[in-house]
Amino acid sequence: MREEPGGGYTSTLIAHSENAKGQTQSLDEHLIGVARRAGVFAEPFGAAAAAYAAGLAHDLGKASDGFQEYVRGLSGAAHGPDHSSAGAVVLQKAGDGGDVLAWIAAAHHSGLPAPSDLKVRLTARATDAAVKAVLAQDGPCQELIDAVSALQPSLPRFVLQSASDPTVTEMCIRMLFSALVDADALDTEQHFSPDRSERRSPGVSLVDLKVRFDGDQARLHNASTDVNRIRSEVYEAAISRAVEPPGFFSLTVPTGGGKTRTALGFGLRHALTNDLSRIIVAIPYTSIIEQTAAVYRGILGDEAVVEHHSALPVETGNGDSDVDGMRLLATENWDAPLIVTTSVQLFESLFANRSSRCRKLHNLARSVVIVDEVQTLPTSLLAPIVAMLRELVAHYGVTVVLSTATQPALSNPSLAGGLPEAIELAPDPPALFERLRRVRYELPFRERSWSWGDVALEMRAQRQALCVVNTKSDAMALLDALDDPEALHLSTLLCGCHRSAVIGEITKRLAADDPCRVVATQVVEAGVDLDFPVVLRAMGPLDRIVQAAGRCNREGRLDAGRVIIFEPQDGSTPPGTFRTGTDIARNMLASSIDDPGDPAVFADYFNRLFIGADTDKEHIQVLRAKLDFPAVAERFRVIPDDSVPVIVTRVPPWVLDGLGLAIDPWALAAEATAGRLTRNLMRKLQPFLVSIRQREYQRLCREGLIGECIPDVLGVWEGVYDPVRGLAVGRLDPERLVII
Repeated sequence: MREEPGGGYTSTLIAHSENAKGQTQSLDEHLIGVARRAGVFAEPFGAAAAAYAAGLAHDLGKASDGFQEYVRGLSGAAHGPDHSSAGAVVLQKAGDGGDVLAWIAAAHHSGLPAPSDLKVRLTARATDAAVKAVLAQDGPCQELIDAVSALQPSLPRFVLQSASDPTVTEMCIRMLFSALVDADALDTEQHFSPDRSERRSPGVSLVDLKVRFDGDQARLHNASTDVNRIRSEVYEAAISRAVEPPGFFSLTVPTGGGKTRTALGFGLRHALTNDLSRIIVAIPYTSIIEQTAAVYRGILGDEAVVEHHSALPVETGNGDSDVDGMRLLATENWDAPLIVTTSVQLFESLFANRSSRCRKLHNLARSVVIVDEVQTLPTSLLAPIVAMLRELVAHYGVTVVLSTATQPALSNPSLAGGLPEAIELAPDPPALFERLRRVRYELPFRERSWSWGDVALEMRAQRQALCVVNTKSDAMALLDALDDPEALHLSTLLCGCHRSAVIGEITKRLAADDPCRVVATQVVEAGVDLDFPVVLRAMGPLDRIVQAAGRCNREGRLDAGRVIIFEPQDGSTPPGTFRTGTDIARNMLASSIDDPGDPAVFADYFNRLFIGADTDKEHIQVLRAKLDFPAVAERFRVIPDDSVPVIVTRVPPWVLDGLGLAIDPWALAAEATAGRLTRNLMRKLQPFLVSIRQREYQRLCREGLIGECIPDVLGVWEGVYDPVRGLAVGRLDPERLVII
């Protein structure tokens, strides 16, 4: 047991002012409290002693006369003086890990700096009179300084043994920084908001979740159809692999093969078998995350699932219930047994440098990370993503499950060395794909290109048909050509609740065998459970084609559904990797390949794609090796263009009625305009938001199409909102306007 310092000279110094009960927090109590927490948080990756030392020193600067006057309200200053540099100076001289610990202590409020900025700051602060007074031999902090020095904290052995690879050190800095930041925040919260602190305790454990999951799985045990029997076989095969130690796993299952349920079942059993802490499910699009979360809630209960997918940084407010409050608090640090988030949130946090974004990272250690629809990860960032996943598995006890029907070739050496071979959870994927073959591909593009009129003619000949095109402008052109007042449309020109209502209407029409013709963009391709007899797909990347085919004859009710791949005469293709993938797919399908759904074709396609692509376009790995945290954070963007959320207030009444939403978006917009934008309010607004590209936002404000609730943070759409097409942008190119 570590003998803890404190209780002596520093007992008269305070770290925090009076709370609601009129109590101050002593500096001893805060430093020791943070040290204990940080040590526990870093234990899973062998850095408990280092994190403890960082916690013990991080706020030593609060012993200065200037800070004590400020915290006691005697200085009249709005902000306190620097209080992190003194501890950083002490840590620099403490053990093999001193430089790293000084880095995180200096950064615990401001965010991880570049090495040059850190050096300049610490050099200057080492001679600062206030810092020198705190560190003086007979000063009030001598006992704590001696305790830090006596610890001689060292970095984990794997870091010391990887001196030739600075990215290993870079990742350890991130994880230690996260442990310190979260420990500091939680200890401070316990002082000022003990009730809020108590609400953080998760209501359920992984054991509870597994019991609930097994009970729900038993309900499905008696499979009644061939598809359900195959899903059961996939599930049992995956579960049999749960006893394997942590590492990389792949779940390669055709669309409709039960990946969502199987991945969760494997994750629960694998986590409990290997004493892992939580399951984190990363989903590519916010448009489908609520669908997946709803599936999980149906299995596990409403309070069991924490969603984290709002990209807007807002202050935390209390939820409408204890469950809501617990969920909202858990999004800050992912301290819950099951987190459902987005790929954007997961990976941008892993490459971030701000304290708020990094706070959650230490809770990735010893977790199961399920990357759903892994083929949607941006090719231009794949090399650093692969390197980061490899590091998490190698040194932080993480299990990664790569789940998709179209498995990308992530072992390709061009991806920063690639991933090691993953253990496949599905039983014999080639045979599985053959058994679940539910469509027949038709390739008219080999003969000629189609006008939008040709596509419309084919759709009108079908009672039920889905057409997926590559861009929103193409969707508008096809809707014009189709000229069907009953046609439906899905794209990000619709706000979230509108898309959900349209999906509900589609599902209802399909079930009733009513006429149903839908024009959609790529938002429909991953994770949206629709089952059309005929799907048309504009020529695009091979994985997108196969994902679109997953919306055809999904439940196997027909002998074979029809998937028609056409080349639009006047179509447009997004630039970059999307266009490259489209060209590769066109060349592969133009001659000998008749079945794009063959798993062997995927590997060939992705290898061709990666060879010709720049998989580290922003030079993230070079910047990581230089430990340039701000530059990495600035350049790593899963969605490259910044956006501003805009509220759609003119949602068609049938949308709200169909979803049972007793919410007035006008009232929410007024509330946002009038007062503080809380997380709770943002959660209520989420279904009514459309993301507008930053570069277009100001121009639309000047033209009167957007009114601002909060300048440059949140707007209200003042233009026309069509009940079918969503944002009516007129002469504007919707690709330039709306994200994804």
